[in-house]
Amino acid sequence: MLRSLACWLLLMTGVAAFSQTAPANPPAERPAYGGKLKPEQANIDVKHYTIDLAVDIPGKAISGYAVVALDILQPTKALLFDLMDSFTVSRVLVNDRPARFTHDHHEIHIMADKDWAAGPATVRVDYSGHPMIARRPPWDDGFTFTTDSAGHPWVAVTAEGTGGKIFFPAKDHPSDEPDNGVDMTITVPKGLVVAGPGLLQETRTNGNRSSFHWKTNYPINNYSIVFNVGDYTVVRRDYTTIEGHHVPMEFYVLKDHAAMAPHQLELLEKFARVKEKYFGEYPWVKEKIGIVETPHLGMEHQTMNAYGARFRYTQVGGQDYDGLMNHEFGHEWWGNKVTAGDWADYWIHEGIGSFGDDLYVRDMEGEEAYEKIFQRSVPRIRNDKPVVLGKDIAEEAAYHPDIYTKGAFFMHTLRYVLGDSVFFPALKQVATDPDHTFVHPASTADVEKVFERASGKHLSGLFHLYLFTTDKLEINVRPKDATHWLVQLLNTDMSLPLDITTSDGTNRKMVDRKGIVVVAATMPQIDNRDFYLKKVIYDL
Repeated sequence: MLRSLACWLLLMTGVAAFSQTAPANPPAERPAYGGKLKPEQANIDVKHYTIDLAVDIPGKAISGYAVVALDILQPTKALLFDLMDSFTVSRVLVNDRPARFTHDHHEIHIMADKDWAAGPATVRVDYSGHPMIARRPPWDDGFTFTTDSAGHPWVAVTAEGTGGKIFFPAKDHPSDEPDNGVDMTITVPKGLVVAGPGLLQETRTNGNRSSFHWKTNYPINNYSIVFNVGDYTVVRRDYTTIEGHHVPMEFYVLKDHAAMAPHQLELLEKFARVKEKYFGEYPWVKEKIGIVETPHLGMEHQTMNAYGARFRYTQVGGQDYDGLMNHEFGHEWWGNKVTAGDWADYWIHEGIGSFGDDLYVRDMEGEEAYEKIFQRSVPRIRNDKPVVLGKDIAEEAAYHPDIYTKGAFFMHTLRYVLGDSVFFPALKQVATDPDHTFVHPASTADVEKVFERASGKHLSGLFHLYLFTTDKLEINVRPKDATHWLVQLLNTDMSLPLDITTSDGTNRKMVDRKGIVVVAATMPQIDNRDFYLKKVIYDL
């Protein structure tokens, strides 16, 4: 996801020119997103959000209401939703009846004298106020109120680090997406256009105001429930998925840039073809493949990815390449369809997503170009903290550069260990298994199990080494005599393939703690093509 990529390094391919630095001091007022699930929220299962808001662009304010349809799992006198304190809540209704509430510390606590029964319920919150303003989007979250080059108002929303609470009352935890999606109606000054997730249902104009009703019927993560407002026109292209479904491609582009939009959609179609090859059919076939031009660099938002790279391209395989869009579009699978239920497993979104970027280079330029990506990435891996930091982690704590670099390199290693005939079908299985896609959140353990079932191997040692520690694979090379060398693994009980290079060439051998003896007139070289993050110890 971007804030995702943009925050530390946008692409690991080495062919894209994007590289940014995060702001030194993120906004202090930003509340946590995720972490340990609060008991009052663990007791509800969100089914649907309805959001109806008017945007006061000159006043940088919003007003309206939201309705949360949910299931109460056990009878309760307490409900809890997240909403930033910058809003004033004027009324709360539970099942159409007024309810007592408090609103502080970015939480709406709703109280009853008598238990609300288990089962379906609705909560309506009427509110208004000034949303948090993004200081440096997409590196931090909030609303951006600006103008385009022609002076038209331009509004963007980014929410990945903070969640939906930046503008609507939500159960702000990655483990619970609304099963039945979202209806979002946004009212803006007449002449402007609102771009949102799902499909546009209706546009109504009343006097000098226009309302846009967007609807998605799919589960959707909270940070994808956003909208953008601008002087947009819509450029369209048809797309046929790998399974034969027809999906509209739509680019909500500033009118001044409309002539550049068809080429951008051509590139997006190329990215889609490669991603479907490796990850399965585009997930949102009943809706659209959408992008929207934004005043910030970019962000993954389900069916409406934010694009702000100003149509600047590099080259891959002799063709134009937009590394930002390739990465953000990959989150339609990794982050949107496969969603970590705990931010601790954030690498699933960013590491596997970044690996998907590299697979595009592999398809366009071949295996050698693909391998060079990882060879160049080794010094970029900080390895100052584990990729997975525990459980019940908030987004801010879980977010660090190695979820991209080391996460992608781990997939590269896993491919080498398992071989393509096992690895690629298993990778697609991770992206298509109904047990951990769409409404069912995924975990690192889920990913491990899929690859273990596919390979028939115990892979916990490899997953632990790469994701839960900062250790590297340690390989010892020790001479037994002038022409015999013992090569052995020191810090894993697994038997792993190693490329061992001598004057006779390179041979792939299975090596474990006991080691193998290599016959060579000179010292063998280990893993010269960097399939592992490793420490080779030459015990001479």
